[in-house]
Amino acid sequence: MRGGWVYMMSNRPNGTLYTGVTSDLERRAWEHRTALIGGFTKRYGLTRLVWYDHYPDVYWAIQREHNIKHWPRAWKVRLIQEHNPEWEDLYPTLA
Repeated sequence: MRGGWVYMMSNRPNGTLYTGVTSDLERRAWEHRTALIGGFTKRYGLTRLVWYDHYPDVYWAIQREHNIKHWPRAWKVRLIQEHNPEWEDLYPTLA
């Protein structure tokens, strides 16, 4: 069973947020950054990877993503700020 990643993208510090899940974080973040796939992240220019977490079982990752998507925005912002207070783009750290 492959693991999964839960991640959040933004367009700027304290900006619009998108929460997603993937089995290949580097590829998926690159797709968001290059606007390869249309949708919410392309429309709002969400190219900055600001938070991510790995789960050994993809089903746990899917459940975590589902839970986070239903959180109030303030909880998501707090989670990002605990791990990435400057809202830096974490994509360069993946390679």
